[in-house]
Amino acid sequence: MCPVRGVSHVALMTGRSHPLTRDAAVRQAAARCYLGGPISAEPRINDRIRVPEVRLVGPSGEQVGIVPLAKALELAQEYDLDLVEVAANARPPVCKLMDYGKFKYESAMKAREARKNQAHTVIKEMKLRPKIDPHDYDTKKGHVVRFLKQGDKVKITIMFRGREQSRPELGFRLLQRLAEDVQDLGFVESNPKQDGRNMIMVLGPHKKKTEAMAEARQAQAARKEALRGGGQVAEAPAEETAEETAEA
Repeated sequence: MCPVRGVSHVALMTGRSHPLTRDAAVRQAAARCYLGGPISAEPRINDRIRVPEVRLVGPSGEQVGIVPLAKALELAQEYDLDLVEVAANARPPVCKLMDYGKFKYESAMKAREARKNQAHTVIKEMKLRPKIDPHDYDTKKGHVVRFLKQGDKVKITIMFRGREQSRPELGFRLLQRLAEDVQDLGFVESNPKQDGRNMIMVLGPHKKKTEAMAEARQAQAARKEALRGGGQVAEAPAEETAEETAEA
């Protein structure tokens, strides 16, 4: 009997006494009988290294050479460091003397900083009508300007309704006008084209997303510094008043 709900090996091979087919039953039994866990991505360190000899790299990156594992562990204890397997597939494996806890912390911080500075391409969308009011147009254009300054692409959609569908030139002229108004910040990445009842155009920013993010961080730091400096300036007159009162 297989330890899978009492299914016999004969039933698994023939599939006669089980509703599943033979191959499906075998796969299901193998999956249920499997007791292993996920393979760890962590490198082996210290006593977890199971090879007779290693190619050792010193704490400063110097090449020590091929040494027995016992000698490498002895050097790790002498330097008060960890023996970390950095190239397990090499023959013999390459190990380095390092502070593994510090190494993991620095790697995590680098990965976090990389994610923080990673630029994600975002496409914003703005919808307009062919006969849009001037005030509404200025508001919509302001949003487009803000998106382009942030380094994002903008998809402009002109929505036609009823008889407006027979006047596509209205939407085309409106898109051309918008592109000219924001030409200092962006360019036409995709020319206007009809898509059913809509006309679509895509604007791309001249500024890269990473540059926009860097400028935004600098502006935020400048604002904080200005507020901090303003607070110090505001406190000075109060101190002078207190001194004058004390002298009086």
